[in-house]
Amino acid sequence: MSLDVSPALLEQAERGEVDEAAFVDCVRTSLPFAWEMISSLVAQLKVDGGEFADNQTPPPNEQARGQLLRALASDAIRGALQRHFGVRLAFQNCHRVAVFPLDPSADERLARFTSVRGQLLNQSPELRDC
Repeated sequence: MSLDVSPALLEQAERGEVDEAAFVDCVRTSLPFAWEMISSLVAQLKVDGGEFADNQTPPPNEQARGQLLRALASDAIRGALQRHFGVRLAFQNCHRVAVFPLDPSADERLARFTSVRGQLLNQSPELRDC
């Protein structure tokens, strides 16, 4: 199970629509490493400006790596995080998370980051088994 869903939130989902803020809070508490990484990248983007902010440091352990994978591989979680933080998220390998502003001026840089070429250029033997 990737999220620690409270009985109240599960009951809400069983009844119909779920409050997105409650879902985001569930993600925050269930995936703290992923939440902190994305939060810090969003803050870095706001402070530094530029086209994007990214992380290139591998997670400290498999549990942290798993949190990143769960957060970014789930369309629902990823979408909720993007809406909550007001950014677009991109992901390469097992740890390279990037945040891009919603501004269309970042579209070209996002396209380069998520391209086949960008993926190939971000490979290394150290990341083969991540």
